[in-house]
Amino acid sequence: MTSVSEFFRMIGTLRRALARKTLDMQTRDSIGALIARLAATHGERPALICEGETLSWHALNSRANRVAHFLAARGIARGECVAMMLENRTEFLITMLGIVKLGATAGLLNTNQRGAVLGHSVAIIDAKLVVFGEECSTAINEIKDELGTRLTLKARGFCFVPDQGDNDTPPWAEALHSRDTTLSDSNPTATDEVQLGDAAFFIYTSGTTGMPKAAIFGHHRFMNGKYGFGRICLNVTAHERIYLCLPLYHATALTAGLGSVVEGGGCLVLRRRFSASQFFADIHAQQCTAFVYIGELCRYLLNQPPHANDGAQPAKRCVGNGLRPDIWQAFKTRFAIKEIYEFYGASEGNNLFINAFNKNETIGFGALPHALVRYDVANDLIERAADGLCIPVSKGTPGLMVSEVRADARFDGYTNRAANETKLVRNVRKQGDVYFNSGDLLRGVSVGFALFQKHYQFVDRIGDTFRWKGENCSTNEVAEVICRFAGVALANVYGVTVPGADGRAGMAAVTFAPAQISDPNAIDWTAFYAHLGAQLPIYARPVFVRVTRDLATTTTFKLVKNDLREQGYELTKVAGDPLYVLKPGADRYVPLDAAYLAAIHAGSVRL
Repeated sequence: MTSVSEFFRMIGTLRRALARKTLDMQTRDSIGALIARLAATHGERPALICEGETLSWHALNSRANRVAHFLAARGIARGECVAMMLENRTEFLITMLGIVKLGATAGLLNTNQRGAVLGHSVAIIDAKLVVFGEECSTAINEIKDELGTRLTLKARGFCFVPDQGDNDTPPWAEALHSRDTTLSDSNPTATDEVQLGDAAFFIYTSGTTGMPKAAIFGHHRFMNGKYGFGRICLNVTAHERIYLCLPLYHATALTAGLGSVVEGGGCLVLRRRFSASQFFADIHAQQCTAFVYIGELCRYLLNQPPHANDGAQPAKRCVGNGLRPDIWQAFKTRFAIKEIYEFYGASEGNNLFINAFNKNETIGFGALPHALVRYDVANDLIERAADGLCIPVSKGTPGLMVSEVRADARFDGYTNRAANETKLVRNVRKQGDVYFNSGDLLRGVSVGFALFQKHYQFVDRIGDTFRWKGENCSTNEVAEVICRFAGVALANVYGVTVPGADGRAGMAAVTFAPAQISDPNAIDWTAFYAHLGAQLPIYARPVFVRVTRDLATTTTFKLVKNDLREQGYELTKVAGDPLYVLKPGADRYVPLDAAYLAAIHAGSVRL
């Protein structure tokens, strides 16, 4: 039942949504110009608080300008790319803003990437410079020689941004100091030429093809996102503080976190990384009024011991994605959250679903034309009717979400243009139309009166990508790393559900050479883990490993996953195949026994 107050709040939300005008891609405006306007308007009001440092809007803009002038002096111009690898800290935002002020594109490298994966990520965006933080020196040092042969780098090619000051600038890099007062802090004239349709960021997505792809994220998407989150949902004012501990190389942190702050001229309270024990302590200390989340974060917070101040924390609103229905009410009640603005979207997508009316257990509704169509998960294909068009799902039935591509719903795609066609579906509702394939299953849900908007819930991802610890993981990428371990013949990687956890944990079915399969315990599982740890981020390392003699394939030699997913890590279903598990904090895989399996089922183990 909708109360009178809720009704009028929804009306206000709808009015703010209708006030948003469609952006013209040729308009000369950008993120950099927006920051300059905020500096002129808000001056010395706080814009950013991070690790004991507070920056005003004026200071943030001035230091970003210095970075822009530094880069311009080294030949960086509009349309070129600068790769950057820094953890969540003040210099991340300053560096990123300095890059986009020139009309260049910031390639936001995932700080968990290493080796060949990291080298690939830098190469596919044709970076002209690589800016890295002191904290990421080792990762860049490992690939610098390879990048020097694969890229057309400008100046010295690598720029070092100090962090704690424990390490000096490497001899192969040049120091970049945003505090350097010898650099001009005036707004670059290049900013005046940047258009909304220009690329602002490259954001990496695993996809289903193995190595990461770089999704093109334009200035217009940031502008639309900041209005959606900061105005339509949170309605941020200049007196508010928003807490963010999610990595800024993700679109969620950029648009829902930074975007909300710049929309209202508030203040971003930034933490380097998430800490369940310090999360609400930080919010209390800084008197934050809202925060940004992902579903796994909320589950970790719920697993913390109850505290007397849980319900007294000042942040009564939050925005994010992945909050599952099974913990929605518990999270909202325990921490006295009044408004949860769950959303759904993809870094490379052309549509955004927002729970703008603060309804429970829903991702809200999509503002642009879309459809849920029947999808055959077992055979990994879209079902079509006799006329060749897609088949809409019945009410409440999960379906593949596809979103129409048109002038006001652009699909910018990836830097690899050949990969774009794989994300498009043609002839959906009529012959000749084009839709973006989300790769996700959604279902319609009833939320009562919500101004006649159709609401949805996220069901699951399809294909080879699974989501674990808030990150998308490519099964092909993980399998390729496993297959490089001595003795491995073949690996099939898939996601499996774990009680009490969001997403799916990685599991690998592995065949070894005949000389080793006779005794799986003779395999050096410590070396196996070390091999994975050197090449894969923590979230992509399989939690379970199944050693098997054969892996089923289709007639076209594609590995079959469905039976493996269904059997999972159940000791009674794996036909006697040895099962191994990576326990929390361990440095090797150990046999999975019935006692530990029972603990997993009971939810007493947090993998």
